[in-house]
Amino acid sequence: MRVKLVAGNWKMNGSLASSQALIKAVLPPLAALGRARYAVCAPFPQLTTLAQALRGANVALGAQDLCPFENGAYTGGVSGAMLADCGCRYVIVGHSERRSVFGDTDETVALKFGQALRHGLTPILCVGELLTEREAGVTESVVARQLDAVVQRWGWDTLGRSVVAYEPVWAIGTGKTATPQQAQAAHAFIRGRVAAAIRGLAEGLLILYGGSVKASNAAQLFAMPDVDGGLIGAASLVADEFVAICRAAQGAEETVRI
Repeated sequence: MRVKLVAGNWKMNGSLASSQALIKAVLPPLAALGRARYAVCAPFPQLTTLAQALRGANVALGAQDLCPFENGAYTGGVSGAMLADCGCRYVIVGHSERRSVFGDTDETVALKFGQALRHGLTPILCVGELLTEREAGVTESVVARQLDAVVQRWGWDTLGRSVVAYEPVWAIGTGKTATPQQAQAAHAFIRGRVAAAIRGLAEGLLILYGGSVKASNAAQLFAMPDVDGGLIGAASLVADEFVAICRAAQGAEETVRI
């Protein structure tokens, strides 16, 4: 049975002091929650310090990106080995902001995915369409292309060591959110595409929703049968909001298990 995962993506926000304060605020209430899993993906300079703060907690540490190459003359790059050494468990690859602002191609994302696996990290593979692509009715072909870039290089079975995050680009940081039904349709498409290759893999694959998730809509989104949690942006920077979203995931877990 799949277990809900809520991962905060802090993006380029917060000082070390404010991030430590945020962790201090969320750990006690999250420690009281049960079976669902939780993570925070912090900026590179904060990872080592936050790893210490999270030691023994039920919140895992993640990074927001990594270099597509192993090591060497890549000024400014941060390798998968470095992230693992910092104590990271997860790393986001292919976020729409990396694709649109920094020029990551499907091929680059695939290389990053492979580097994450090479160093024992769980990649959170982001896929999703632009508003123009949704309006043109090509959401599924866009998502399929982004998935295929990874599996054609590394094989379908590698998805079993990853998490997929469906993030409609038009809903990221805009305040717009896909309806639960829209999210479910996209998640069901992803799971179905994986199932066509390896059915058992699809049944266990975690597929998160990201795109203006907040406390007020998390429960409805997480109640969808193929939505296995969320990749949370702005709301993960507010302790009460993030905790409420995590509680919604735990509530969805308990509902499934009853």
